[in-house]
Amino acid sequence: MTDVGVGMLGYAFMGKAHVNAFKKLPYIVYPPPAVPRLVAIAGRDEEAVREAAQRYGFATYYTDWRRLIADPAVQLLDNGGSNDVHAAPCIAALEAGKHVLCEKPMARDATEAKQMLDAARRAGVKHMVAFNYRFVPAVRLAHDLVRAGHLGEIRHFRAAYLQDWITDPEFPRTWRLDRKAAGSGALGDLGSHIIDLARFIVGEPRAVAAMTKTFIAERPLPAGGGRAAVDVDDAFAAVIELDGGCIGTLEATRFALGRKNHQVLEVNGSKGSLSFDLERLNELNVYWHDADASGTRGWTEVLVTEPTHPFISNWWPPGHVIGWEHTFVHEIAHLLDAIVNDREVAPLGATFEDGYRNAVICDAIQESALEGRRVDIA
Repeated sequence: MTDVGVGMLGYAFMGKAHVNAFKKLPYIVYPPPAVPRLVAIAGRDEEAVREAAQRYGFATYYTDWRRLIADPAVQLLDNGGSNDVHAAPCIAALEAGKHVLCEKPMARDATEAKQMLDAARRAGVKHMVAFNYRFVPAVRLAHDLVRAGHLGEIRHFRAAYLQDWITDPEFPRTWRLDRKAAGSGALGDLGSHIIDLARFIVGEPRAVAAMTKTFIAERPLPAGGGRAAVDVDDAFAAVIELDGGCIGTLEATRFALGRKNHQVLEVNGSKGSLSFDLERLNELNVYWHDADASGTRGWTEVLVTEPTHPFISNWWPPGHVIGWEHTFVHEIAHLLDAIVNDREVAPLGATFEDGYRNAVICDAIQESALEGRRVDIA
Protein backbone atom coordinates (compact mmCIF):
# COMPACT_ATOMS: atom_id res chain seq x y z
CA MET A 1 0.00 0.00 0.00
CA THR A 2 1.09 3.57 -0.69
CA ASP A 3 1.76 5.67 2.37
CA VAL A 4 1.52 9.46 2.70
CA GLY A 5 3.70 11.31 5.18
CA VAL A 6 1.67 13.67 7.35
CA GLY A 7 2.91 16.81 9.05
CA MET A 8 0.47 18.43 11.45
CA LEU A 9 0.40 22.03 12.67
CA GLY A 10 -1.56 22.35 15.92
CA TYR A 11 -2.45 19.59 18.35
CA ALA A 12 -5.53 20.61 20.35
CA PHE A 13 -9.21 19.92 19.56
CA MET A 14 -8.91 19.53 15.78
CA GLY A 15 -5.51 17.90 16.00
CA LYS A 16 -6.98 15.19 18.20
CA ALA A 17 -9.93 14.68 15.83
CA HIS A 18 -7.70 14.43 12.77
CA VAL A 19 -5.18 12.07 14.39
CA ASN A 20 -8.05 9.81 15.44
CA ALA A 21 -9.09 9.65 11.78
CA PHE A 22 -5.56 9.11 10.44
CA LYS A 23 -5.10 6.15 12.80
CA LYS A 24 -8.54 4.63 12.26
CA LEU A 25 -8.69 5.03 8.48
CA PRO A 26 -6.41 2.15 7.35
CA TYR A 27 -8.53 -0.57 8.94
CA ILE A 28 -11.98 1.03 8.53
CA VAL A 29 -11.70 2.13 4.90
CA TYR A 30 -10.23 -1.11 3.65
CA PRO A 31 -8.28 -1.33 1.53
CA PRO A 32 -7.35 2.27 2.22
CA PRO A 33 -6.45 4.61 -0.65
CA ALA A 34 -3.21 5.23 1.26
CA VAL A 35 -1.83 4.67 4.74
CA PRO A 36 -1.19 7.92 6.66
CA ARG A 37 2.29 7.99 8.21
CA LEU A 38 2.56 10.41 11.15
CA VAL A 39 5.88 12.10 10.41
CA ALA A 40 5.96 15.26 12.52
CA ILE A 41 3.84 17.70 14.49
CA ALA A 42 4.55 21.40 15.15
CA GLY A 43 3.52 23.90 17.81
CA ARG A 44 4.99 26.89 19.64
CA ASP A 45 5.08 25.38 23.15
CA GLU A 46 7.87 22.78 23.19
CA GLU A 47 6.66 20.91 26.25
CA ALA A 48 3.11 20.69 24.91
CA VAL A 49 4.08 19.72 21.36
CA ARG A 50 6.55 17.10 22.62
CA GLU A 51 3.77 15.58 24.73
CA ALA A 52 1.42 15.69 21.73
CA ALA A 53 3.95 13.91 19.52
CA GLN A 54 4.31 11.16 22.09
CA ARG A 55 0.58 10.90 22.75
CA TYR A 56 -0.47 10.83 19.09
CA GLY A 57 2.43 8.78 17.76
CA PHE A 58 4.31 11.26 15.55
CA ALA A 59 7.92 10.35 14.84
CA THR A 60 9.20 13.83 15.74
CA TYR A 61 8.14 17.37 16.56
CA TYR A 62 9.11 20.95 15.74
CA THR A 63 8.51 24.29 17.43
CA ASP A 64 8.80 26.12 14.10
CA TRP A 65 6.32 25.29 11.33
CA ARG A 66 8.95 26.18 8.73
CA ARG A 67 11.00 23.17 9.80
CA LEU A 68 7.89 20.99 9.55
CA ILE A 69 7.38 22.04 5.94
CA ALA A 70 11.08 21.64 5.12
CA ASP A 71 11.00 18.02 6.33
CA PRO A 72 11.26 15.94 3.14
CA ALA A 73 9.21 13.12 4.66
CA VAL A 74 6.16 15.41 5.00
CA GLN A 75 3.99 15.09 1.90
CA LEU A 76 0.74 16.43 3.35
CA LEU A 77 0.41 19.45 5.65
CA ASP A 78 -2.59 19.20 7.97
CA ASN A 79 -3.03 22.75 9.27
CA GLY A 80 -5.19 22.84 12.39
CA GLY A 81 -3.63 25.95 13.89
CA SER A 82 -5.42 29.15 14.82
CA ASN A 83 -6.80 31.20 11.93
CA ASP A 84 -3.84 33.58 11.88
CA VAL A 85 -1.48 30.72 11.04
CA HIS A 86 -3.49 29.31 8.16
CA ALA A 87 -2.21 31.45 5.29
CA ALA A 88 1.58 31.57 5.66
CA PRO A 89 2.21 27.88 6.44
CA CYS A 90 -0.27 26.69 3.81
CA ILE A 91 1.24 28.93 1.13
CA ALA A 92 4.76 27.80 2.07
CA ALA A 93 3.69 24.15 1.91
CA LEU A 94 2.04 24.63 -1.47
CA GLU A 95 5.14 26.35 -2.83
CA ALA A 96 7.18 23.39 -1.57
CA GLY A 97 4.94 21.02 -3.53
CA LYS A 98 3.13 19.59 -0.49
CA HIS A 99 -0.56 18.72 -0.48
CA VAL A 100 -2.58 20.72 2.08
CA LEU A 101 -5.56 20.11 4.34
CA CYS A 102 -6.53 23.34 6.13
CA GLU A 103 -9.06 23.77 8.91
CA LYS A 104 -11.94 26.16 8.45
CA PRO A 105 -12.38 29.04 8.08
CA MET A 106 -9.61 28.85 5.51
CA ALA A 107 -8.58 32.46 6.14
CA ARG A 108 -9.43 35.53 8.17
CA ASP A 109 -10.87 37.35 5.15
CA ALA A 110 -11.31 36.98 1.42
CA THR A 111 -8.09 38.81 0.54
CA GLU A 112 -6.04 36.31 2.55
CA ALA A 113 -8.08 33.41 1.15
CA LYS A 114 -7.42 34.58 -2.42
CA GLN A 115 -3.66 34.53 -1.78
CA MET A 116 -3.98 30.93 -0.60
CA LEU A 117 -6.12 29.96 -3.59
CA ASP A 118 -3.66 31.54 -6.03
CA ALA A 119 -0.79 29.61 -4.42
CA ALA A 120 -2.78 26.36 -4.67
CA ARG A 121 -3.51 26.93 -8.36
CA ARG A 122 0.15 27.61 -9.09
CA ALA A 123 1.30 24.54 -7.16
CA GLY A 124 -0.86 22.00 -8.94
CA VAL A 125 -1.18 19.82 -5.81
CA LYS A 126 -4.26 18.67 -3.91
CA HIS A 127 -5.83 21.15 -1.50
CA MET A 128 -8.83 20.81 0.76
CA VAL A 129 -10.63 22.82 3.45
CA ALA A 130 -11.84 20.75 6.39
CA PHE A 131 -15.57 21.31 6.07
CA ASN A 132 -16.18 17.89 7.60
CA TYR A 133 -19.97 18.13 7.67
CA ARG A 134 -19.99 17.42 3.95
CA PHE A 135 -18.96 13.93 5.06
CA VAL A 136 -21.88 13.21 7.41
CA PRO A 137 -23.79 10.39 5.65
CA ALA A 138 -27.16 12.11 6.17
CA VAL A 139 -25.81 15.41 4.78
CA ARG A 140 -24.37 13.65 1.73
CA LEU A 141 -27.73 11.95 1.22
CA ALA A 142 -29.45 15.35 1.43
CA HIS A 143 -27.00 16.71 -1.16
CA ASP A 144 -27.69 13.78 -3.46
CA LEU A 145 -31.48 14.11 -3.17
CA VAL A 146 -31.44 17.84 -3.90
CA ARG A 147 -28.91 17.65 -6.74
CA ALA A 148 -30.83 14.79 -8.37
CA GLY A 149 -33.97 16.96 -8.47
CA HIS A 150 -36.07 14.85 -6.09
CA LEU A 151 -37.19 17.93 -4.13
CA GLY A 152 -38.11 19.81 -7.30
CA GLU A 153 -37.59 23.55 -7.46
CA ILE A 154 -35.74 24.61 -4.32
CA ARG A 155 -37.46 27.55 -2.63
CA HIS A 156 -36.09 27.76 0.91
CA PHE A 157 -32.87 26.96 2.76
CA ARG A 158 -32.49 27.73 6.45
CA ALA A 159 -29.71 26.81 8.82
CA ALA A 160 -28.64 27.64 12.35
CA TYR A 161 -25.55 26.72 14.33
CA LEU A 162 -25.94 27.41 18.05
CA GLN A 163 -23.53 26.94 20.95
CA ASP A 164 -23.29 28.43 24.46
CA TRP A 165 -19.67 28.09 25.58
CA ILE A 166 -18.80 31.80 25.99
CA THR A 167 -21.93 33.06 27.75
CA ASP A 168 -20.02 33.61 31.02
CA PRO A 169 -18.77 37.25 31.04
CA GLU A 170 -15.60 36.05 32.78
CA PHE A 171 -14.75 33.57 30.06
CA PRO A 172 -11.26 34.70 28.92
CA ARG A 173 -10.52 36.59 25.73
CA THR A 174 -8.93 33.71 23.84
CA TRP A 175 -7.69 34.00 20.25
CA ARG A 176 -11.20 33.22 18.97
CA LEU A 177 -12.35 36.56 20.42
CA ASP A 178 -9.52 38.56 18.88
CA ARG A 179 -10.11 39.85 15.33
CA LYS A 180 -6.38 39.90 14.54
CA ALA A 181 -6.12 36.17 15.22
CA ALA A 182 -9.59 34.94 14.27
CA GLY A 183 -10.84 37.35 11.60
CA SER A 184 -14.40 37.08 12.91
CA GLY A 185 -16.29 35.45 15.75
CA ALA A 186 -19.31 33.16 15.47
CA LEU A 187 -19.42 34.02 11.77
CA GLY A 188 -16.14 32.30 10.88
CA ASP A 189 -16.18 29.73 13.65
CA LEU A 190 -19.72 28.40 13.14
CA GLY A 191 -21.26 30.38 10.30
CA SER A 192 -18.65 29.23 7.77
CA HIS A 193 -19.93 25.66 8.25
CA ILE A 194 -23.55 26.45 7.42
CA ILE A 195 -22.51 28.74 4.56
CA ASP A 196 -20.60 25.79 3.13
CA LEU A 197 -23.62 23.51 3.57
CA ALA A 198 -25.84 26.03 1.77
CA ARG A 199 -23.39 26.07 -1.14
CA PHE A 200 -22.93 22.28 -1.07
CA ILE A 201 -26.59 21.29 -0.91
CA VAL A 202 -28.46 24.11 -2.68
CA GLY A 203 -26.15 26.43 -4.61
CA GLU A 204 -24.28 29.69 -4.63
CA PRO A 205 -25.50 32.61 -2.47
CA ARG A 206 -26.00 35.75 -4.58
CA ALA A 207 -26.95 38.44 -2.06
CA VAL A 208 -27.15 38.92 1.69
CA ALA A 209 -28.68 41.23 4.28
CA ALA A 210 -27.28 40.67 7.76
CA MET A 211 -26.86 41.81 11.35
CA THR A 212 -24.08 41.01 13.83
CA LYS A 213 -23.94 41.52 17.58
CA THR A 214 -21.26 41.50 20.29
CA PHE A 215 -22.94 40.95 23.65
CA ILE A 216 -19.91 41.19 25.95
CA ALA A 217 -17.55 43.94 24.86
CA GLU A 218 -14.68 43.23 27.27
CA ARG A 219 -13.18 40.10 28.81
CA PRO A 220 -10.27 39.10 31.06
CA LEU A 221 -7.02 38.18 29.33
CA PRO A 222 -6.20 34.44 29.56
CA ALA A 223 -2.92 34.89 31.41
CA GLY A 224 -4.20 37.58 33.75
CA GLY A 225 -2.99 41.16 33.66
CA GLY A 226 -6.20 42.96 33.01
CA ARG A 227 -8.99 42.95 30.49
CA ALA A 228 -9.23 43.59 26.76
CA ALA A 229 -11.91 44.52 24.24
CA VAL A 230 -13.72 41.86 22.23
CA ASP A 231 -13.67 42.98 18.60
CA VAL A 232 -15.46 40.08 16.89
CA ASP A 233 -19.13 39.16 16.58
CA ASP A 234 -20.74 36.97 19.22
CA ALA A 235 -23.67 36.22 16.90
CA PHE A 236 -24.98 36.93 13.43
CA ALA A 237 -28.21 36.49 11.49
CA ALA A 238 -28.57 36.84 7.73
CA VAL A 239 -31.13 36.57 4.98
CA ILE A 240 -29.67 35.25 1.73
CA GLU A 241 -30.69 34.80 -1.86
CA LEU A 242 -29.27 31.73 -3.61
CA ASP A 243 -29.10 30.32 -7.12
CA GLY A 244 -32.43 29.84 -8.86
CA GLY A 245 -34.35 32.32 -6.70
CA CYS A 246 -34.14 30.27 -3.51
CA ILE A 247 -34.20 32.40 -0.35
CA GLY A 248 -32.76 31.42 2.99
CA THR A 249 -31.68 32.33 6.48
CA LEU A 250 -28.42 31.73 8.31
CA GLU A 251 -27.84 32.18 12.04
CA ALA A 252 -24.95 31.39 14.36
CA THR A 253 -24.20 32.25 17.97
CA ARG A 254 -22.07 31.14 20.88
CA PHE A 255 -24.64 32.59 23.33
CA ALA A 256 -27.58 30.16 23.03
CA LEU A 257 -27.82 28.75 26.57
CA GLY A 258 -28.43 25.02 26.56
CA ARG A 259 -27.18 24.54 22.99
CA LYS A 260 -23.88 22.66 22.88
CA ASN A 261 -23.45 21.82 19.19
CA HIS A 262 -26.88 22.51 17.75
CA GLN A 263 -26.59 22.63 13.97
CA VAL A 264 -29.87 22.31 12.09
CA LEU A 265 -30.86 22.83 8.48
CA GLU A 266 -33.97 22.54 6.35
CA VAL A 267 -34.58 22.61 2.61
CA ASN A 268 -38.04 23.15 1.10
CA GLY A 269 -38.75 22.39 -2.55
CA SER A 270 -41.79 22.12 -4.81
CA LYS A 271 -41.88 18.32 -4.45
CA GLY A 272 -40.69 17.83 -0.90
CA SER A 273 -38.64 18.95 2.08
CA LEU A 274 -35.81 17.62 4.20
CA SER A 275 -34.36 18.53 7.59
CA PHE A 276 -31.24 17.56 9.52
CA ASP A 277 -30.04 17.97 13.11
CA LEU A 278 -26.33 17.41 13.76
CA GLU A 279 -27.01 16.19 17.30
CA ARG A 280 -28.98 13.35 15.65
CA LEU A 281 -26.53 12.96 12.81
CA ASN A 282 -27.60 9.48 11.74
CA GLU A 283 -31.08 10.72 10.82
CA LEU A 284 -32.46 12.63 7.84
CA ASN A 285 -36.10 13.72 7.91
CA VAL A 286 -37.85 13.86 4.54
CA TYR A 287 -41.31 14.90 3.41
CA TRP A 288 -42.73 14.10 -0.03
CA HIS A 289 -45.61 16.14 -1.41
CA ASP A 290 -47.17 13.16 -3.21
CA ALA A 291 -49.06 10.80 -0.89
CA ASP A 292 -47.81 7.23 -0.68
CA ALA A 293 -49.84 4.15 -1.62
CA SER A 294 -51.67 4.12 1.72
CA GLY A 295 -52.99 7.62 1.14
CA THR A 296 -51.02 9.08 4.05
CA ARG A 297 -48.63 11.98 3.91
CA GLY A 298 -46.13 13.16 6.51
CA TRP A 299 -42.53 13.45 7.60
CA THR A 300 -40.43 10.28 7.51
CA GLU A 301 -37.38 9.76 9.67
CA VAL A 302 -34.72 7.95 7.66
CA LEU A 303 -32.03 6.20 9.69
CA VAL A 304 -29.01 6.67 7.44
CA THR A 305 -27.20 3.43 8.31
CA GLU A 306 -27.97 1.17 5.34
CA PRO A 307 -25.07 -0.20 3.28
CA THR A 308 -26.40 1.70 0.27
CA HIS A 309 -26.20 5.04 2.11
CA PRO A 310 -23.10 7.24 1.70
CA PHE A 311 -19.97 5.99 3.53
CA ILE A 312 -21.81 3.37 5.62
CA SER A 313 -20.43 0.29 3.82
CA ASN A 314 -17.16 0.86 5.70
CA TRP A 315 -18.79 0.67 9.11
CA TRP A 316 -21.32 -1.49 10.97
CA PRO A 317 -24.54 -3.43 10.22
CA PRO A 318 -27.73 -1.35 9.68
CA GLY A 319 -28.95 0.46 12.78
CA HIS A 320 -25.50 0.60 14.37
CA VAL A 321 -24.94 4.34 14.33
CA ILE A 322 -21.70 6.22 13.75
CA GLY A 323 -20.51 9.43 15.42
CA TRP A 324 -19.18 12.94 14.81
CA GLU A 325 -15.55 11.81 14.86
CA HIS A 326 -16.14 9.46 11.93
CA THR A 327 -16.80 12.34 9.54
CA PHE A 328 -13.05 13.01 9.59
CA VAL A 329 -12.32 9.43 8.50
CA HIS A 330 -14.52 9.98 5.43
CA GLU A 331 -13.00 13.40 4.78
CA ILE A 332 -9.37 12.29 4.99
CA ALA A 333 -10.02 9.12 2.97
CA HIS A 334 -11.47 11.35 0.23
CA LEU A 335 -8.35 13.53 0.25
CA LEU A 336 -5.91 10.61 0.26
CA ASP A 337 -7.77 9.05 -2.67
CA ALA A 338 -7.42 12.34 -4.55
CA ILE A 339 -3.69 12.45 -3.76
CA VAL A 340 -2.65 8.92 -4.67
CA ASN A 341 -5.08 8.36 -7.57
CA ASP A 342 -4.93 11.92 -8.93
CA ARG A 343 -8.68 12.46 -8.52
CA GLU A 344 -10.42 15.80 -8.08
CA VAL A 345 -11.21 16.92 -4.52
CA ALA A 346 -14.22 18.90 -5.78
CA PRO A 347 -17.17 18.88 -5.95
CA LEU A 348 -17.75 16.52 -3.01
CA GLY A 349 -14.81 17.84 -1.00
CA ALA A 350 -14.22 21.54 -0.33
CA THR A 351 -11.20 22.90 -2.20
CA PHE A 352 -9.38 26.18 -1.61
CA GLU A 353 -11.76 27.70 -4.17
CA ASP A 354 -14.64 26.71 -1.89
CA GLY A 355 -12.73 28.20 1.05
CA TYR A 356 -12.23 31.44 -0.87
CA ARG A 357 -15.90 31.66 -1.92
CA ASN A 358 -16.90 31.01 1.69
CA ALA A 359 -14.64 33.87 2.83
CA VAL A 360 -16.20 36.21 0.24
CA ILE A 361 -19.64 35.43 1.66
CA CYS A 362 -18.44 35.95 5.25
CA ASP A 363 -17.00 39.33 4.23
CA ALA A 364 -20.29 40.26 2.55
CA ILE A 365 -22.19 39.41 5.75
CA GLN A 366 -19.88 41.65 7.77
CA GLU A 367 -20.18 44.43 5.19
CA SER A 368 -23.97 44.19 5.19
CA ALA A 369 -24.12 44.29 9.00
CA LEU A 370 -21.73 47.24 9.18
CA GLU A 371 -23.46 49.31 6.49
CA GLY A 372 -27.04 48.25 7.18
CA ARG A 373 -27.83 47.31 3.58
CA ARG A 374 -28.19 44.37 1.20
CA VAL A 375 -24.89 43.36 -0.36
CA ASP A 376 -24.55 41.52 -3.67
CA ILE A 377 -21.98 38.73 -3.58
CA ALA A 378 -19.52 38.89 -6.45
